[in-house]
Amino acid sequence: MQESKQKIQSLKNDKVTLRVVSNDNPYLSSDIQQKLLQPRRLTSYFIVLIDSGSITYNLDLQDITLNDGQLLFAMPNQVFVPPSKTDNLKYFKLLFDDNTLTLLPQQFPFLANPLNSQTIIFDSVTRDRVRKVFEILNQILHIDKQSTDTEIILAYLNSLLVELNSVYFKNTAPSNILNTNLSKFIEFKLAVETHLTEQPSVNAIAEKLSLTTNSLYRIVKEYSGISPKDFLTNRLMIEAQRKLQYSNLSVKELAYELGFNDPDYFSRFFKKCTGKSVSEFLDSQQDLSRQ
Repeated sequence: MQESKQKIQSLKNDKVTLRVVSNDNPYLSSDIQQKLLQPRRLTSYFIVLIDSGSITYNLDLQDITLNDGQLLFAMPNQVFVPPSKTDNLKYFKLLFDDNTLTLLPQQFPFLANPLNSQTIIFDSVTRDRVRKVFEILNQILHIDKQSTDTEIILAYLNSLLVELNSVYFKNTAPSNILNTNLSKFIEFKLAVETHLTEQPSVNAIAEKLSLTTNSLYRIVKEYSGISPKDFLTNRLMIEAQRKLQYSNLSVKELAYELGFNDPDYFSRFFKKCTGKSVSEFLDSQQDLSRQ
């Protein structure tokens, strides 16, 4: 593990990238702030705790409103639209990358979002503990005059993620949250993300995970509420909508990029799955942007 001291504001070296932002130390440059408000595909994990106030984020085309004591987490590759500045909002934001995760002593299944809920609500006691960890990280990276060892910063990050992982699965998962079924579902999600544009068959994924198709169906249904085939389709359509809204690809280019050999078939498939043609979808998004 990296042993050199780090400077104030953020932790960034060849192995570790970590940033904490709060209303006490927001991004100062108006140009940077305006840039940050643009839709973007996340390249790191993003966690925000609302200490007081209310705010709405847009994640993968869905609005998510957070109130006092609620937390949102988002994952790499999701399309993220931050809200504009909100008065009287108190918050903590945390960003870190996959390389940073590899330096922690354990895995955190909640980051794969197997229960399909990207918000976490705390009881008062847990909320206080979580807030204190955010405060400590914020103090280490922004306030303290002395540099702090990377190991200490990673220890607090690990403590925070342990809390979030526990609350995420509370009352919804077996006592052993790293049970075989959950591990296989996380592997399934990773396989979908890795091979999405290859449009792998359910049989191929089941074989890759050393499962029968029936076992895979049961596991995916347990954690997502839908079949593996529907999961693949939904994920592919989310990617299509992301690219339609946030890139300049033509329908033909998009179809090929998503693994469709026939752009006309892609257009028909898109309408069947979303209920809108590509042009209707784009028109609806433009109407929303004007509101």
